[in-house]
Amino acid sequence: MNHLNQPHSDILLSGLNSDYKVELSLSDQQIPCAAIILAAGKSTRMRSRLPKAIHPICGIPLTYHLIQACRQAGIERVIVVIGHQGDLVRDSLGGNVEYAVQAEQRGTGDAVKSALPLLNGFEGQIMTMVGDMPLLRAETLKKVRRLQENTSAALTMLSAISPDAQTYGRVVRGEDGRILRIVEYKDATEQERKIQEWNPSIYCFQAAALRKGIHHLRCDNVQGEYYLTDIVEILSRMGERVEAVPVSDSDEVMSINNRVELAVASRIMQQRILERWMIEGVTVVDPAETYVDVGVDIGCDTVLEPGTILQGDTHVGENCRLGPSSRIIDSVIGDGVTVAYSQIVESVVGPNCKIGPFAHLRPKSYLGANVKIGDFVELKASRLEDNVSASHLAYLGDAEVGRNANIGAGVITCNYDGQQKHRTTIGKYAFIGTDSALIAPITIGDGAFVAAGSIITEDVPPDALGIARARQVTKPNWAQERREKFVPDHQKEKGEATNDHAGEPE
Repeated sequence: MNHLNQPHSDILLSGLNSDYKVELSLSDQQIPCAAIILAAGKSTRMRSRLPKAIHPICGIPLTYHLIQACRQAGIERVIVVIGHQGDLVRDSLGGNVEYAVQAEQRGTGDAVKSALPLLNGFEGQIMTMVGDMPLLRAETLKKVRRLQENTSAALTMLSAISPDAQTYGRVVRGEDGRILRIVEYKDATEQERKIQEWNPSIYCFQAAALRKGIHHLRCDNVQGEYYLTDIVEILSRMGERVEAVPVSDSDEVMSINNRVELAVASRIMQQRILERWMIEGVTVVDPAETYVDVGVDIGCDTVLEPGTILQGDTHVGENCRLGPSSRIIDSVIGDGVTVAYSQIVESVVGPNCKIGPFAHLRPKSYLGANVKIGDFVELKASRLEDNVSASHLAYLGDAEVGRNANIGAGVITCNYDGQQKHRTTIGKYAFIGTDSALIAPITIGDGAFVAAGSIITEDVPPDALGIARARQVTKPNWAQERREKFVPDHQKEKGEATNDHAGEPE
């Protein structure tokens, strides 16, 4: 399959194509279901120190996408089988799932078997799936569950049909169309490799059928492993019913084995996310140049300019204009905010603020309403109340700034003494003149005025003027006398004119 060239206009988070809808809600699904997700492999083709299961796609670990799909499909229990770097996988995926450990990598059948003790006494449906299919939809899982329920099959599997099934296992059917077995590509004959129906390795078992079949698995194959795929033939030979649900969009069952496939899946997932928000009333000027994570929330009539990146737990209000080339991470953005060529990290921005270009809000920054943060202004752990203006070339670190205060160009809060951070408090309606340095800890009172070019080391009371600079001294003719002093004698004799650089050392 060439995923790069396939159209994705029908890929929406809100649902699937009309021929692929499932009439199933969480409330009408009566049969309890558990899922076993296989994520124990070393995934050497990723060439990474990170396990494949936790490589991020649109802000969350690869396998967590599958966990979310299971939850949305009404699956009550989710068990993740871990092995290689299992503790790291457990820490990344979190505690809202159960974990089973596959001590040795002895195949998919062995991995499922290692999870079954956690399901002792469980009766209902057990779905098994590999953990590297982040594009799988909840609607597809629901469809598999529904067919399993309606047919009472021992096993219902997902299948896909492609002219080029690459190295996936092939679905072998009898002359009557009944599924007989799955043959892995490495074990398949040349004739079997021509089969276009292939196995994405997503199964829904009756719990009793899975327990019965898994004990008959053998490892007499090229890999010397216990293939879960063999259970299809085992159940078929026992006379059990095996059904298949075709997937209409093969992207859903795209497995991730290397960085190229990771990038392709990320692009598809990103398109799903952006299409969802465009349908919800968000304008995305150029979807190819816009990146929004899964956990982001965006209000209607907001415009995302090219180069906008919204990551993590970010919430954006209505009627905002973000970008171009802006990055917002784990932040809350109020209604009517504009951000251009800037970065905001772990901060809160109130309504109708204007930020940028080239501003940087570092963690724990808070802006009230109608705040202006202009070009080359940096904030860190600072709180600016309503209507504060810091229009250019300022650094406010560990500061409290009252409403309607004005921060001039080049103002710096000197918050770090080499050992500790100290707070600066600037009162409401205060005016901090250009190129002033406020040496923390310090307080500038309400309505106070700091003269431009001051280095303030003491508190300035409310409504006072603070000046901390040397008094200007002007010496008439000093520059001319200096030039004449250094003009060479031969230039004086010739009457040559002096210039601004006469007398400067070479």
